Amino acid sequence: MPLMRYIIACLLCSLCLPSQAQDAYIVSKVYDGDTVELQNSAGRFKLRLTDIDAPERNQEFGQIARRALSKLCTGNDIKINIELTGKDKYDRNLGRLKCDKTDASLYMAQHGYAWHNAKYSNDPAIKTAADQAREKRIGLWSSENPMPPWVWRRLNSPD
Repeated sequence: MPLMRYIIACLLCSLCLPSQAQDAYIVSKVYDGDTVELQNSAGRFKLRLTDIDAPERNQEFGQIARRALSKLCTGNDIKINIELTGKDKYDRNLGRLKCDKTDASLYMAQHGYAWHNAKYSNDPAIKTAADQAREKRIGLWSSENPMPPWVWRRLNSPD
């Protein structure tokens, strides 16, 4: 019986402890419209959002996309959830980012801040969101002929 009381006491004490800070992430930096730096008590790491490709920072709409992701995901009261899915060829972590329960990739496609990355994604919701943004001509789709970031990178690569 004393062992059972000890176990119950330990369980009750563990319920009273504050949640562990290492599980709480913040977005400490927004590189562009599809890449962020996350930080928690264990350190920092770069996360490349899956399913989208946003304009590069020096590309038309690049700063607008970056600001949109920053507005969505930065701030002290924003609850961040991530689901890591792997690494890319640049050794960046790939994954889904949710900011206050809003899927960042879906948000960026929906508001015309990013292309659906059809080469690496088969997410029908993000494809539909990007297609609808294009039809409504919102965000980068308000330009006559927006240049996809993969074309821009190829044209502006240093080699």
